[in-house]
This record gives sequence, structure tokens and C-alpha cells, in this order.
Amino acid sequence: MISVKSAPIILLVAFISTTFAQRKGSSTDPHILNPSPTTVVWGHYWSEAPAALHIQSGDYVNVHTLITSNPERLEAAGLPAGQVEKELRDVQAIKDRGPGGHVLTGPIYIDDAEPGDILEVRINTIELAIPYGYNAIGQSGFLSDEIFDRKMKIIPLDKEKMTGHFAEGIEIPLHPFFGSMGVAPPKEAGRWNSAPPWIHAGNLDNKELVAGTVLYIPVHVKGALFEIGDGHAAQGNGEVDITAIETSLKGKLQFIVKKGKTLKWPLAETSKHIITMGCDRDLNAATHIAVREMIRYLMDEKKLSESDAYMLTSISVDVNITQLVDGNVGVHAMLPKGIFLK
Repeated sequence: MISVKSAPIILLVAFISTTFAQRKGSSTDPHILNPSPTTVVWGHYWSEAPAALHIQSGDYVNVHTLITSNPERLEAAGLPAGQVEKELRDVQAIKDRGPGGHVLTGPIYIDDAEPGDILEVRINTIELAIPYGYNAIGQSGFLSDEIFDRKMKIIPLDKEKMTGHFAEGIEIPLHPFFGSMGVAPPKEAGRWNSAPPWIHAGNLDNKELVAGTVLYIPVHVKGALFEIGDGHAAQGNGEVDITAIETSLKGKLQFIVKKGKTLKWPLAETSKHIITMGCDRDLNAATHIAVREMIRYLMDEKKLSESDAYMLTSISVDVNITQLVDGNVGVHAMLPKGIFLK
């Protein structure tokens, strides 16, 4: 039997526990951001884009992103009309589009974010939202002046086996990731095309950014204005025909504003690697940025001299082509964390 004296204490503890569990934005009660004509941006990252959601640093968001295509193209490629997401049909009503072609969920305004901060994006989970994806040869593909067939292939996705059926005898292992995650670029950049990645991150198309990864992005405007989309079920480094297995994804992300440190370019961390990135129209320039950012990381975080950081990069870091087809090509450098004993 509960005594009259102890009852208020028990009730207070229960109230506090319930309040914490149900706080909107907590891990147990995340914000929900689904795509609709008022919660997506079509084709740009922009400092003046109105926020679809306001959150605080530390909050969690369950987000749903849409496949980069439209119902007509998908149906023309053989997808039954009934399998087209209602949300994809709904957002076709958006008139304010471009200059790019990606449908991006957001923007998310993070209250504490200020220019000069770092936005830490923790990618907790990623799951397939639909049982199919597609690959299409685009006119901006790496070999577009040699291969002219603009073929589009619907690829069935098996969520249980986590494979994509490309053709008879060819099954593709799935490692889903969001091809585009970014914040608004500096105000002077204006309305930035969603295709070329840059210092705001955006369309990185980095296949390493799977669930469990942390992406760090420099903040350029108040609130950061984070957008996400361009879901990929699988992709090869290079993304040479301009598409991966494009699909719709759902994910749970946590957003943390980091004060007191600066970052010039996006940086990522997986369970095994630190990843620096560079983007430029010229592949050599993009490589230079990625390598320089790795040297900077080793100097800042591991307190190495510039020459030692350069040497360590040469003997332990893999420098990879991320993608060759987004206007600004991408390069990422991968440092194995296991080489450090402490």
C-alpha cells in the first residue's frame, strides 16, 4: 500500500519520467518530417528557403525522402502506377523548382546554429521506403559523349535479403545512404543548384555515409537550414552514368550544434574511418582539397606537424573518387582510425 506521504513523490517521479520520454525531439519521441508540397524543396539549397521544421540542438528527426524522378518516367520504365508513392504524386504540384532536379525534404532550422559553427548530423538509421529503385543513363553521365542510350531500368529491392535484382544472375548488395545532405550555402552564393556539392555538403553522393556515420558540416547561415534527399540503395564510387540505384528512404537523424571549432569542408566519421572531402569542377583541384583537409585534420586533432601529417596521409589514407558527374566532382580521403593506439 502506498502511503499518503510517499504518493506525491512517486507521482512526481512518474510525471518527470513521462515528460522526458514524450518530449518532442527526444530519441523516444522524435520529430516527424514527411514529404509534402510544403515540406520539400525542389532543386536547391538556399539561405532564404522557409523552414519546414524548427528543432533544437540535440533533437532527433524521423525523415522520409523521395526518389529523384517523377511518376511519368517511372511508369514509362515499367513501374505499375499503383507502386508510385502518393507523396511523389503530391509534390508534383510544386511550381517553385530548380535550378536542380532533386526533391529534398526540409529545410530543418536548428535554433542554436550560427555561421561559423559545425552541424553534427548523426545518421542513426536508414531504411528502404519502397521495394524498388531505378538506374538511368543521363545526358550528364561521364561517358555521355560515347554512350547515347538514355535507358532507365527499374530495379526490384528485397528488404529482407538487402539485395537489388539488376538482371538474371546479378544481385546487388544494398547499402542505403542519402546522396544529398547539406545546409544552406553562404548568402552570397544565392540559390545553389542541388546537383553540385560544395562547402555546404549537399549532393555529396558519398556511399560511405551509411547508418552509423556522423557527418560534420560547416554552418553558413543562422539556423543552418538542413535538407536531405536523393536516396540511394547502392552506388559505385564514381556514379559514372549519373545515377545510383535511386530510391526513397526513411531515416532517423540527430542534429547537434558544435561551438568553438571551425570547419572549411564537410568531414565524416564512420566506425572505422575519418573521411575528408573535396569538391571542384576539376578533379585535380578536388583531390587537392580532400588531401589538404586530411592533413589539416591530422595537424589539428592528432597534433602532427605538417610534414608528418603529409607522410602519414601517403602511407595510410586511401584517396577515392566519390563521383564524376555532379558538375563539381567529388573526392574523399579515408583515414583508418585503427592505426592510432590512443
